[in-house]
Amino acid sequence: MKQLRWLYISLSILSLCLAITITPTRASLPVPTTSTLNASASTSQPTNWLEQGRNLYHSGRFAEAVTIWQTAAQQYHTQGDRLNEALSLSYLSLAQQELNQWQAAQQSIEQSLKLLQTSIPSADAILWAQALNTQANLQLHTGKAETALESWQQAQKFYEQAGDTMGSLGSQINQAQALQSLGFYRRSKQQLEALTQKLQGLPDNEIKVSGLRSLGLALQIIGDSKSQQVLEQGLAIARQISAQPQLSSILIGLGQTAVDLQDPESALDYFEQAQLLTTNPSDRLQARLAQFKLFLNYDKLEFVNPLAPQLLQQLRELPPSHTSLYAAINFVATLDRQSNPDQILPLKDLAQLMAVTVKSAQQIQDTQAEAHALSQWGKLYQRTQQLSEAQELTQKSLNIARQLQANDIIAQSAWQVGQLYKQQGDRSKAITAYTEAVNALKALRGDLVAINPDVQFSFRTSVEPVYRELVDLLLENQPSQAELIQARELIESLQIAELDNFFREACLDKTQQIDRVDPTATVIYPIILPDRLTVILSKAGQPLRSYVTHKSQAEIEQTLDNFLVALNPVSDSKNRDRLSQQIYGWLIRPEEAEQAFIDTKTLVFVLDGRLRNIPIAALFDGKQYLIEKYAVALSPGLQLMATRSLHQNHISAIVGGISQSRAGFSALPAVESEVKQISKSVSSSVLLNQKFTSQALAEQVKSSNAGIVHLATHGQFSSRLEDTFLLTWDGQVNVKELSELLKNRGSDPSKAIELLVLSACDTAAGDDRAVLGLAGLAVKSGARSTIATLWPVKDRAAAMLMTRFYEQLRQPKITKAEALRQAQISLIRQTDFHEPFFWSGFVLIGNWI
Repeated sequence: MKQLRWLYISLSILSLCLAITITPTRASLPVPTTSTLNASASTSQPTNWLEQGRNLYHSGRFAEAVTIWQTAAQQYHTQGDRLNEALSLSYLSLAQQELNQWQAAQQSIEQSLKLLQTSIPSADAILWAQALNTQANLQLHTGKAETALESWQQAQKFYEQAGDTMGSLGSQINQAQALQSLGFYRRSKQQLEALTQKLQGLPDNEIKVSGLRSLGLALQIIGDSKSQQVLEQGLAIARQISAQPQLSSILIGLGQTAVDLQDPESALDYFEQAQLLTTNPSDRLQARLAQFKLFLNYDKLEFVNPLAPQLLQQLRELPPSHTSLYAAINFVATLDRQSNPDQILPLKDLAQLMAVTVKSAQQIQDTQAEAHALSQWGKLYQRTQQLSEAQELTQKSLNIARQLQANDIIAQSAWQVGQLYKQQGDRSKAITAYTEAVNALKALRGDLVAINPDVQFSFRTSVEPVYRELVDLLLENQPSQAELIQARELIESLQIAELDNFFREACLDKTQQIDRVDPTATVIYPIILPDRLTVILSKAGQPLRSYVTHKSQAEIEQTLDNFLVALNPVSDSKNRDRLSQQIYGWLIRPEEAEQAFIDTKTLVFVLDGRLRNIPIAALFDGKQYLIEKYAVALSPGLQLMATRSLHQNHISAIVGGISQSRAGFSALPAVESEVKQISKSVSSSVLLNQKFTSQALAEQVKSSNAGIVHLATHGQFSSRLEDTFLLTWDGQVNVKELSELLKNRGSDPSKAIELLVLSACDTAAGDDRAVLGLAGLAVKSGARSTIATLWPVKDRAAAMLMTRFYEQLRQPKITKAEALRQAQISLIRQTDFHEPFFWSGFVLIGNWI
């Protein structure tokens, strides 16, 4: 471990980005239920082979268990004891599966089931349940998850018929694992949570360990931080009862959780423990692969180089199975994502491994693995510019994926086909292929776009580029109206997919096109492409318009970063104005010159990439700021919930905040006066300092009909869900908890919060996508509109601006965007806080009316 102290350096760990569907490490390992390995027909044999085999199996000595159970099956056959013969064969199949002896395992379980069907017509329900459980285990490991699910459902009925509660629970856990393998992670999580509740009151046993392990892995996959706690509980029980076959799976799961928590030393320790404790070759391989990925993530070639050829050899020698096939695909995909994989292993060796993997997948009829292997093999040819070979392999992958209706594979293979057509200059076919890829991603929205990157798609490397590359193709040269419409729709979909990915679940369900909400609004989509900035304008009842600035993405992003730095009041104001005018020229001036904004009162920006970080209201035309000419609103996509005006009801607010220093955060002395001034402007329930707890806020939100929730407290927005939070007196409330708390009024849309105000928050330092957390909270809270700050504003300026905002909001027929605009103008023209730093950090997200 000493040689890895470098891992403590504050590097940001990157999750391995695999563009393939990978079954989680032993997440699909079925539960050998109590009855599975304890069912026993009566026997008077002096040597109880069944019992001996069970003891060996439980201690992880699978090869010896195979020998014992083979002997048992032969002896029982000689004695004519068909019942115990069937049971021995079922056990034998389980042990053979642990050793990856898939063909032998298939023969054993088929013999067992045949005996039960023909020779023992009155066989006990428990024996049928056990045999079906073993068969399902095999089906899952050979890539037949749907069939496995059906077998476990049958097994559950037999266990219930026999009155075996633990057997029934074990079958249900296995069904949840099959659901994970099919990609239904949330369904699996719901089922496992219900099962875990039942298991908690039962004695510690292997079923309980399996349930906790499965739930922990399911939580990890969907990004729930409770996964570590659940896995640790499972580990403690597994060690206590010596559940050897379970230990390595749990340890690998804990290692991956440590990776996600940016604790690589702990991760490495878990992976090493898993290798030492496992007697299963697949688990040992999974632990070594996880270790390999960790080293690669840190570019530690001194550890990677000796390990890579060992893993390659191990993968070549493993008998074909669902697990071994995906391990090989996983390994090659990991290397293929490196800039120079041939520095680690020759590309021809990787291609050869994929060729063997395709044949092995055909051999065991695992068509999904075959499609993935073909796709990965094609990528290797694409890397070496052998485009016709790459096209042939990738097209085969896509054809199989279509037959399977496997949208996850379609998304990746169609994208790859699109890239190949683009490289060959066939724009039309490229657009068709890219469109198929995007449609597949949309179909997967609920169960894939949001999934943990190490298990399914990495959003940044395997989802976002598909959208962006298609938009780039559509907006080449002089795009038609149809192409502009498709590009706009893609950018909207990408914004929503980003939010889904942030929350790891689907966020927006009820939506409408906001350019139909307000005829006096113009919606502006600036899209950053590799070699240009394209701006699309959308106005109700008019064709879309677009204009282009030819600058590289790097130059655009550098200018935006420089402008952000220049907003600091101590910076050179001339430099700030120069940068501000430059960005104004990209986004506004061309259409202003064409008089496109004549009837426009509000400019709504659907911002892309680094543009989200800058205060649009502060853009300068040389004489005025943009906010002095138009109200400004931001939208995370043109799809919002329907709104109603605040003025349909009496305006009332829940106002909370912390003025004192708390939990290491500095005091915000002006918060007290801000809260008092707001409560004078609008009818308010006040929660200040000690009264501002998460529970008190939840109770107020639930019991009050107030349309506004105003929170003046420290908070942080980040591109990481875990690092987006709000400070209450009793601690930090993360964004998911906060969004649930704010939706604490049931599903009645008439009771939704109309306006959420967060007046002292900050975006995470060094996080160029931090505003994603702000947009995420704005959408997920259910509030129709959100006002928040992009950086911590001087609290006296914030108090002044908020007080004026509420005074404006009480005026008849004023929109929220206009009320904020007037408050910002008053700071510019009537106070000492005229610098953009003090007022432009306040942004309105969502419905501006």
